[in-house]
This record gives sequence, C-alpha cells and structure tokens, in this order.
Amino acid sequence: MTVSTAPTPTPTPTAPPLSREARQVVTFATLGFTLMFAVWVMFAIVGLPIRKELGLSDAQFTLLTAIPVLTGSLLRLPAGIWADRYGGKKVFLGVLLITAAFALALSFATGYGVLLALALGVGLAGVSFAVGNAWIAQWAPVSRQGLALGTFGAGNAGASLTKLLAPALIVAVPTGLLIPGGWHFVPFVFSVLLLLCAALTARFTPADTAQRSARTLADWLRPLAGAQVWRFGLYYVVFFGAYVALSLFLPRYYVDHYGLPLARAGLLTALFIFPASLLRPLGGYLSDRFGPRAVTVTSFGLMLLGLLPLMRELPVATFMALTTLVGVGMGVGKASTYTLIAQWYPGQMGVVGGLVGLLGGLGGFILPLLFAALKPSLGAQSAFVILFVLSVGSGVVFVANMIRLRVLGRAPSFA
Repeated sequence: MTVSTAPTPTPTPTAPPLSREARQVVTFATLGFTLMFAVWVMFAIVGLPIRKELGLSDAQFTLLTAIPVLTGSLLRLPAGIWADRYGGKKVFLGVLLITAAFALALSFATGYGVLLALALGVGLAGVSFAVGNAWIAQWAPVSRQGLALGTFGAGNAGASLTKLLAPALIVAVPTGLLIPGGWHFVPFVFSVLLLLCAALTARFTPADTAQRSARTLADWLRPLAGAQVWRFGLYYVVFFGAYVALSLFLPRYYVDHYGLPLARAGLLTALFIFPASLLRPLGGYLSDRFGPRAVTVTSFGLMLLGLLPLMRELPVATFMALTTLVGVGMGVGKASTYTLIAQWYPGQMGVVGGLVGLLGGLGGFILPLLFAALKPSLGAQSAFVILFVLSVGSGVVFVANMIRLRVLGRAPSFA
C-alpha cells in the first residue's frame, strides 16, 4: 500500500504573513465557529431544565445531549469535501443559515420526540469545523497554517458561551411572553446571533477562488485509504472527542456529585473549556515553531498527568484544577494534530480533516454513553478511568508510529 510521505518543514522567521483576505477569512470563520459550537453543545445546559420539566431518565438525558454531536460528526466528511470542491465561504454560509433555522424551531419545541428530532438538525452546527478548516487552508500559506487553524479552532470556546450565558438566559425571560421564555430563550438568542453572523460573513469576507475540481469522488477519498489518516483520527478522539464528552458531562457531574447550583456548575465547567479552547492558537504557534510531533507528545503527557488523580474521589477545588490541566493538554493537542494533517495532506484539508473531525466527533458522541454505561461497574469516576486508558493507548500508538517513521528515515526527529 502506498503511504503519503510527510514533509518535515523547518519553520522560518521569513515565512510570509497572512494576506488581508486570509485574515478576514480566519476572523469570520472563527466567529461563526464559536457561535455554532455554542449551539452544538447547548443541551449540556438547557438539557438540565428539560430533564426536570419532562422527567427524563439518565439514559434519555444523555441521549438528548449526545444526539447533536452525532449529526455534526457524521456529516463532517461530506461537508469538508463540499468545501474543497465548491469553496469554503459558500458552504460555511449555508451551515450558518441551516443551523439558525433549526435553532429557531427548537426554541418553540415541546415534547421529547420533537426535541430529539430537532437536536439532530441543530447538530449540523458541528460540521462547521471541517468546513472552516478547509476554507482557511484555501487562503493561508502552509507555513502559517498552524497558527491560523489553531486560532480558528479556539472557537471551541463557544462551549463556554453556553456554560456561562445559558443559565442566565434561562431565567432572564419568563414563559408566556411573545418571545420564547425559560430554556426556550437560549436557542432563540442563538438563532438571531447566527443570522447576524451570516450577514457579516457574507459582507466582509472575500469571494471563493476555488474552481470546481474535475476530480472524481474516488480521487477525493483516496487519501482515506492510508492508515496514518485513521491514526490522526484516534489522536483527535483523545484531544477533541474527550473534550466534547467532558463539556457535556461536567455540568451534570458538578450538580449531581457536588450538589452545586447550575450557574456555578456552568462556571466551573467553563474553567475546563477555556484552556481546552483558547490555548489552541498557542498549540498552533508552538507547532509552527517547534514541530507538531513534540507538541503532541507533550499534550498527551499533560492529559495523563491530570487524569491519573481524577480516577479517585477529590475535593471540588482539586477536581476543578485537574480538569483545567487536562483542558490545557487538549487545547494544545487539538492544534498540533491539525498541523500534522496540514503537513501530510496539503490541499486535502477538507476531506482528510473532515474524516479526522468525524472520528473525533464520534468520540464525543460515544464517550458520554460509555461513561453512563460503565458507571455501575467503575463508579462515579468512570469517565476519568475511561479517558485515562484511552489516552495511554493513543499516546503509545503515536510514539510508536513516530519511532517507526524515524527508523524508515521519513521523519528524522520529533519536530
């Protein structure tokens, strides 16, 4: 089997800066992704009053919070291909508008069945990651893609918008008014913000320059036959899938396990989300400067350092500090993984990045269900036991593969 050979670029201080058009793309792609990520994980907060209102079981609640992650994961690959073929701006605007429509419908929804169906539609927000990566890669030079893609990926901080603002929005508008009140007000506000973002993006970003490719679908999918792509997906399950899973898991854990009010649970969860998101540009910069392999190894180490003590009962302050450390490793590791993808598969970020994002997103869907399923046997800390084992396994695979490449002379160092 033919396997792609990764370049081993040496970053240089004379690398060309981003053009004005590229900066516009990065800015508005990041803004849109931040909002859509907030919508993607909003059930972690609005699901709690829904659980109380509808009397949902733990299994029903977990499914409701995870369903959007499933949609946004499965469609990342085709969305990435569409962005590569037809232009990132067109597809990104389409995702903004469709997500806004589903969020608006959700603000008027009642009944568990309807909520599940609309949660599938809201989950389309998750494909914005694959689309945005492809869009930015079409404008940013390879030597600057680590920082550019890392900046865009910091839109994961949109989860913090939900954790910090949603509890206040839920109580800001009572039910019975002309606009939806209670938890319904949260998706209503998001739908308005998404429409505004779509208007600004259409106005202030350059038109797509990508020409429709004559390549067949088989040509687009050919890189996916390489084992390296699937290994990238495994690493991204650890850095991104586990991040999504904990973003959904932690609010309920703080409420149920420590007895904290929803607003404080959202705040403490945000302290995990901030480094896991906002350090992504730093991870991209470090990857450009020192090489993504060394940065990825360090990220695995930070996560394991935090996860090991989390496998036992801890005071809330210690628990919060350790989850923050785990978030640091995730934030840096997400950026270094996509820098590796950009180096191995230049010009194919949509399809390869789409598959890697798909696998990472599926991890975000499956892991919360696994946390709940294994809780009776592993105890209240089941989530952290599972993540520790997963991180160890993925880290071993990463290091073993880097050693193999070095022996083959295709990657002489961890830079």
